[in-house]
Amino acid sequence: MTSGSDSDASSDSDLSPDSTAQPVSTAQPANASQPAKRSNYAQRADVVKESMKGRVTSRGDTKASSGNVANIITVVRILLAPVFVWLLVADSGENGVLRWVAAGLFILAIATDGVDGSLARSRNLITNVGIILDPIADKVLTGAALVMLSVLGELWWWVTIVILVRELGITAFRFAVLRSRVIPASRGGKLKTVVQSVAISLFLVPLYTLVGEWILWLNWTVMAVALVLTVVTGFDYLWQAWRQNRSATRGRDHRNP
Repeated sequence: MTSGSDSDASSDSDLSPDSTAQPVSTAQPANASQPAKRSNYAQRADVVKESMKGRVTSRGDTKASSGNVANIITVVRILLAPVFVWLLVADSGENGVLRWVAAGLFILAIATDGVDGSLARSRNLITNVGIILDPIADKVLTGAALVMLSVLGELWWWVTIVILVRELGITAFRFAVLRSRVIPASRGGKLKTVVQSVAISLFLVPLYTLVGEWILWLNWTVMAVALVLTVVTGFDYLWQAWRQNRSATRGRDHRNP
């Protein structure tokens, strides 16, 4: 007579021929994530290629290319900034030929600010890339000039810091609220940009070597006006944003009592 335990053992041996169970491996191959990464890169490349399709210079109502002529001018302005900085560093405050070339390059680059925008509007070449790059180009050029003037000891650092904090802060805020609403630049903001450009240009061009040091009073006066406009328009921009947000909140409250 066979015992129950022998019967159970016999049954177990029939079901499990191996005396020890083999663990199931769940480890992924080292290169398993590579196809996914390549897929992400391919998708991004496709997005870039798609954005480059469209009109480059011609007018029309069809899709404009991200590589249109207006955006190319904007990118060139950004690329001129390091060249301008190198020229000032190479001059080392000697007010030689390199200083005059750097000043001329800055004036040329800052003057094209209106060119790319005018082309984009007149030829309907406005793109999201251009909307992002245009203010960045302005800040890179003016920021580089202000920092270099302070490094050379020709402009007080606190002036540079106040202007940069305002410009970078407002730009970051504008991008933060861009999806929900657009706060257009005021007339004061446009005037501020013009006065800033003139003030920096006056500091960069060593006119005092030609007409005398009295011109420095003009330089500092224009820079003081630029500084005041920079601070005032910054607060005004935040005030306008607060009013818009308050109006939008009241509108939602009226629709959803």
